Amino acid sequence: MLAPQALMGVASVGLLYATVKRTSGPVAGLFAGAAFALTPVAVLMFRFNNPDALLVLLLLAGAYCTVRATEKASGKWLALADVAIGFAFLTKMMQAFLVLPAFALVYLVAAPASVRRRVLHLLGALVAVVVSAGWYVALVELWPASARPYIGGSTTNSLLELALGYNGLGRIFGGDGNMGGGGTGFGGRTRVFRMFGSAFGTEISWLLPAAVLGLVAGLWFTRRAPRTDRTRLSLLRWGGWLVVTAGVFSFMSGTVHPYYSVALAPAIAALIAIAGRALWRARANSSARAVLAGMVAVAAVWD
Repeated sequence: MLAPQALMGVASVGLLYATVKRTSGPVAGLFAGAAFALTPVAVLMFRFNNPDALLVLLLLAGAYCTVRATEKASGKWLALADVAIGFAFLTKMMQAFLVLPAFALVYLVAAPASVRRRVLHLLGALVAVVVSAGWYVALVELWPASARPYIGGSTTNSLLELALGYNGLGRIFGGDGNMGGGGTGFGGRTRVFRMFGSAFGTEISWLLPAAVLGLVAGLWFTRRAPRTDRTRLSLLRWGGWLVVTAGVFSFMSGTVHPYYSVALAPAIAALIAIAGRALWRARANSSARAVLAGMVAVAAVWD
C-alpha cells in the first residue's frame, strides 16, 4: 500500500526537476529536486497512505504542462494542465484549485500570442478543468443513492455537497464538523505566521524565509525584463503557488492538518533554486551578493 506513495514521490521529484530545468537549466532543476525531496513533510507524506502524494504529483504535472503551454502559446498543453488539476480535485477536492490563479496569470501575461488568443485558451482550459473535475461528481450524483455507498463526510449523501461544503468552503470558514485550529495537530491558531508556528514550522518552514526573500528580490531585479522573461515567469508561477496556498492555510478556520503543507514544498524548493541561480549569475552586482548572503543567513538562523 505504501509503495505507490513512494513511487509518486520519486515521480514528483522528477517532474519538478523537468519543470525547473526548462526555464532555469539542469543545475537549478537538481537543486530544486534535492530541496523538495529533503523537505520534512515530503519525507513523511511520500511514505504514508494518504491522498496528498497523488495531489502533489498531479499539481506538478499541471505546472509542467503550463510551462510547455506558455512557451508556444499552446492551447493543448494548457488544457492538459487543467486536466491534471481536475484530477487533483478528485484526489483532494478544492485544495487543488489553489494553484490555478498562478498558472492562469503566467499564461495570460507571457504566452507569445495575442491577448484574444490567450483569453480563448484560458476559457478552453476552464472547460477542461470543469469536465475533468466534474465527470465523477456528476456520475455519483446521477447514480441512485440506494445503489451506492453513503458519501462519507457529507450530511445529504451528496458528493457535490461534500466537495463544496465540508471539504470545500467549510475548511476555509469553519462550520458544522469542521473544527478550528488550536491544537498542534490541527495547525494552531490562524495568523500571518502560522507556517512558522509549532504545528507547521518543523514540517515546511526550513527554507520558507529564504524562498520569500528570493521571490521578492527576484521580482525586483527582473521588473524591467521583457514580458516573456523566463526567470520572472518562473518566479510568478511558483511564487503565486506559494503565496495563495500558504495564505489559505494560514487563515483557514476549519479543519487543517500540518501535513497539508506538503503542497507548499515544490514551490519553496523551486523558488530557492530559481532565485539562487539567477542571483548567483548576477553576483558581480553587490545587491545580488547581499541578497544571496541574506538567503543563506536567514535559512541558517531559522533552521
